[in-house]
Amino acid sequence: MAKPDNRSDNVEKLQNMIENTMENIRESRDYMKAHKQEMTAEQYAQMQEKNERREQSIENYRAEIKDENSR
Repeated sequence: MAKPDNRSDNVEKLQNMIENTMENIRESRDYMKAHKQEMTAEQYAQMQEKNERREQSIENYRAEIKDENSR
């Protein structure tokens, strides 16, 4: 039998995910800034693309929070 859907802490979890993702973006940017000369153009581009995906994830998390708050 399936467990009941407990969504009471979804907003809190989503907010934590946003904070963690933002921290990952900051750390990645700091790393890229400090080590750009040591990185290949491909590695640099891959890190930029990953940060773009992270930013999209943050937007999605915020949309989920908005959805949760409208219930």
